[in-house]
Amino acid sequence: MSLTLARVIKILIINSEYPPIGGGAGNASANIARGLASLGYEVSVLTAHFAGQPRLEICDGVTIHRIPSLRRRLDRSGPLEQLVFILSASFWTLFQAWRKRPDATLAFFGMPSGAISWLLKKLHRIPYIISLRGGDVPGFRPYDFKKLHKWIAPFLRIIWHSASAVVANSNGLRDLALAFDSSIEIPIIPNGVDGSFYTDESRAWSPVRILSVGRVVHQKGLNLGLRALAKLTDLDWEWHIAGDGSEIELLKTLARELGISERVKFLGWQSREELSKCYHQANLFLFPSRHEGMPNAVLEAMSSGLPVVATRIAGNEELVVDGVTGWLVNTEDVDSLREGLRRLIVEEKMRMQMGQAARQRVEKEYSWENTARQYSHILENINK
Repeated sequence: MSLTLARVIKILIINSEYPPIGGGAGNASANIARGLASLGYEVSVLTAHFAGQPRLEICDGVTIHRIPSLRRRLDRSGPLEQLVFILSASFWTLFQAWRKRPDATLAFFGMPSGAISWLLKKLHRIPYIISLRGGDVPGFRPYDFKKLHKWIAPFLRIIWHSASAVVANSNGLRDLALAFDSSIEIPIIPNGVDGSFYTDESRAWSPVRILSVGRVVHQKGLNLGLRALAKLTDLDWEWHIAGDGSEIELLKTLARELGISERVKFLGWQSREELSKCYHQANLFLFPSRHEGMPNAVLEAMSSGLPVVATRIAGNEELVVDGVTGWLVNTEDVDSLREGLRRLIVEEKMRMQMGQAARQRVEKEYSWENTARQYSHILENINK
């Protein structure tokens, strides 16, 4: 269903990650871009270029501009690459944006994208929205970002206060943002999921095939999953991990030390189509993450009809109904994680029932169309 716009509103979405590069935030920005285009907006995207990708592309009604950024990996980038993106995008805004002047920008992450939106507002008085995603909020993943957050905190306050709206994708992320700066209002617009992409409901419920999807980094808590499963070798299970990251070799070594390396399969980075097959072939989803905003992987797993064992953190708590669509356990609690896994590995009927309930919950409450519509309401208000 499309909105009837009084005029065509031009929106520029800024995110250094956009499919095929990046993770959940890139996926979210692509789906929201398509959703806004279907609502009648003229949508452009400014993102990082990656080897083999066209510099300019029109896809699903969205114009994608890919600019130089030194991006070296599909799944992640470092501070230098983000800094180069800020500089490259700044030049783009100076020489290109004024000719195709957008009515508003939507920045995914307060930094680096928010810095570009702030510059556009200063140069051309273009209003902007900040979409907080997790890593851009001080206090999120302190083991990774504490020093970076301390350095960029003054800039984040300036960027947030100059925005027309600052949006979080979960209650937990909003609480973290308000702990950093309680002087601004932060509405919540959750992520969605493309339910039509995970509609194949035929599934083998035994033997147990566990799936995890995401970056293979400390944040995702995969080492906790290994330690939990290491004491469940009396049961029949196999764990497939889809994703790439800095901890792969460390986790492979740990799996060998725990004596379960033959049961744990590291699949590496998977395309969207390959991920769909992974979800279909699995019958239990494991997500022992330490910090999240609103995890797309959990939404996708639930949409595909998988029961979920996840940690009790922001995002997960809003998606997984404990005892109904899966089990929530305390983060860093290996014993509780093991017990949650044991119950679902042993009880095939419980897995089936929870998987069905998970899909019904997502179908009822989460869709990218609804997410785009909520952003549309904010865009309409700031362009009155």
